[in-house]
Amino acid sequence: MSTPEPSPEIALLRRALGVLTEMAPAAVELGEIFAAAGHELALVGGPVRDAFLGRASDDLDFATSATPDETQRLLARWGDAHWDIGKEFGTIGARRFGRSGARDARRGNAPDDVVVEVTTYRTDAYDAASRKPVVEFGDSLDGDLSRRDFTVNAMAVRLPDLTFVDPFGGLTDLAAKVLRTPIAPERSFDDDPLRMLRAARFAARLGFAVEPGTRAAIVDMAPRLEIVSAERVQAELSKLLCAPSPRAGLEVLVDTGMADQVLPELPALRLEIDEHHRHKDVYEHSLIVLDQAIAQETGPDGAVPGPDLVLRLAALLHDIGKPATRRFEPGGGVSFHHHEVVGAKLVAKRLRALRYEKQVVKDVSRLVELHLRFHGYGDGAWTDSAVRRYVTDAGPLLERLHRLTRADCTTRNRRKAKRLSDAYTDLTERIERLREQEEIDAIRPDLDGTQIMAVLDIPPGRDVGAAYQHLLALRMEQGPLGEERATAELRTWWEARQG
Repeated sequence: MSTPEPSPEIALLRRALGVLTEMAPAAVELGEIFAAAGHELALVGGPVRDAFLGRASDDLDFATSATPDETQRLLARWGDAHWDIGKEFGTIGARRFGRSGARDARRGNAPDDVVVEVTTYRTDAYDAASRKPVVEFGDSLDGDLSRRDFTVNAMAVRLPDLTFVDPFGGLTDLAAKVLRTPIAPERSFDDDPLRMLRAARFAARLGFAVEPGTRAAIVDMAPRLEIVSAERVQAELSKLLCAPSPRAGLEVLVDTGMADQVLPELPALRLEIDEHHRHKDVYEHSLIVLDQAIAQETGPDGAVPGPDLVLRLAALLHDIGKPATRRFEPGGGVSFHHHEVVGAKLVAKRLRALRYEKQVVKDVSRLVELHLRFHGYGDGAWTDSAVRRYVTDAGPLLERLHRLTRADCTTRNRRKAKRLSDAYTDLTERIERLREQEEIDAIRPDLDGTQIMAVLDIPPGRDVGAAYQHLLALRMEQGPLGEERATAELRTWWEARQG
């Protein structure tokens, strides 16, 4: 007689047992220290969930009945270093150095270091109009778990005896790959609206579906996201985009109406398709471009290591200028003239509103502005000067621009797709040839500012800058001139300018 297959929950428990056994020595020892002092300690949240998924966590999160001051005292005994992460929120961190890390405490985490965060049982109370919770310390593990965002994150393992605690059916939901709130979703999302965005993020990270009742509550309560700070929204959006499958999370954002609150330019791409509007759905096209851009990210030592937030943002938002530039042409055609320029401005405005750092705003908007530059190359009209300008305009974003441009080809016409791919391959090969010939990445005029002032016998000022730009333009158009010819060209230009 054949042995029956174990239930999904049993299979997950067996998998978790193997992962927890690996992390158990340090966790159990910490549990024994807390128990000896008369306090409860439990491994909670992501590390427990990930153990059931067969993944070991680098950092361990614990909940305890001990006060923050008591926790700090006990962690000082256990670890080699401890710090106050957010004492007002009840959280204390600590690190125990592994064999490699113990030799130099000034370094960051070594691979065998153990890093923990321990938080006093909490019950968060939110003011309906406030962006921040008012922290109230709780008195039970079940109460603490009830304030977690989803049941799959509301499981725990009591220490030191490794007792599994699952008061809200998280294991069943984990086996079913479902996101459900531990308490009524309306209450959970009213308490902290950011939890709705986490549903989208976990859909992208874990590939889980949002349970229908939870999803309905998100649809009804999406406007509550207005009270969430831009910084918190940005952090969730970035984590979503850097997840293994951002498309799944973005679809949750758009389909539930959350995107209307935090990234309205995205649902605006779902242009109506009718007999007067016979072109691609720009929203679906953008998701395909994002998928294809991700597929072109490289390993850690490659040109564009993934996950690359800048590339992913640019791929997702490269066409957001289309709704504002859409024009219906005679004969039923549709045009989007200069949508890349309009889109670059819209991208910069949105990313600034989300409090992205200046360099991210600058890089993403520049990629959006340049993403159409390649079109027309296949006609064979590009001179070496045009290739040089393409490289210098892209600057350090060139490798990302390569990948964005290739990803932007979503045509189902194989012949057209091959023609575009071949043309871009030819362009990249020309860039490499010119780079070898001229060190194209560092194009400068043949004379620097000091030489210009010496040749023209002029002091520093605007004339020097104008002369520099003239020589740079010649360098871009004609390639290296050499010092003698550049000097002659400079004098000719100066005489004409003086006349």
